[in-house]
Amino acid sequence: MVQRFDVTGADGVRLAAWEFREPPAPADAPGVLLLHGLMGRAFHWAGTARWLGEHRRVIALDQRGHGRSERPAAGPAVTTALGREAFVADAEAAVEQLGLAPVTLIGHSMGALTAWQLAARRPDLVAALVICDMRASALGAASQQEWEEWFRRWPLPFPTQDAARRWFGEDDPRVERPDPGRGAFFAEVMHQAEDGWRPVFSRRQMLTARETWVHDAHWEELAQVRCPTLVVRGLDGELGRAEAQEMVRVLPAGRYAEIPDAGHYLHYDQPTAWRAAVEPFLDEAKTSAP
Repeated sequence: MVQRFDVTGADGVRLAAWEFREPPAPADAPGVLLLHGLMGRAFHWAGTARWLGEHRRVIALDQRGHGRSERPAAGPAVTTALGREAFVADAEAAVEQLGLAPVTLIGHSMGALTAWQLAARRPDLVAALVICDMRASALGAASQQEWEEWFRRWPLPFPTQDAARRWFGEDDPRVERPDPGRGAFFAEVMHQAEDGWRPVFSRRQMLTARETWVHDAHWEELAQVRCPTLVVRGLDGELGRAEAQEMVRVLPAGRYAEIPDAGHYLHYDQPTAWRAAVEPFLDEAKTSAP
């Protein structure tokens, strides 16, 4: 059973939050908030949420502009509506409105950045943090340009959802070798439109959201995180080993884990190894909590 909760985010945006558990966890169970990355959706966390939910109350949030949550309105204010402040405020609202504090935050990619920014801003709300394959260094203008060109290459609309799976997993110019997990990940963010299969998000809004953080380094906020934190990277992911280990050094209570045979979507395409890396850390953090 999946239960939906509605959350009112920053500037009144309606957000969809999901609990994957039958029956729902008791209200006093330890809270976990799962934050997907750019272009992701809450249902990408379904496998993680189910094993976490054995002993915790686990909520996965569709962040603004993603999944079943509202898109900010187009116009001059859209950059602010898709900025870091808005995403962090949304996560804060989910924690408070759903009664999850003191919460464990688990974020992938952009969702991990949101998680550590919230942990730095509101340490009173956050008990532990897991950062999944997100860099603290600036990526820069060249990276943003690469993304713009990549979006233009998408052969939309796809004739079928399976065609989308094959393209992102095999034919996408960014794929160095076949990656079934990546293909499945992107197939799940496609919906059937009148002319074929298209993404559930606006690619323009994804670029706008990315523009608000890609040029900046985020080391200072990372250093302000006081709770126990696990930095997890895939061996073939976007976060390099040297940077990940430096992130652990900067964190006052940092730990490190690495998953072989995993790329950027490590929690999704290597679920068993992901659980083996994360579960002991969470159990230890729960045991040591005051």
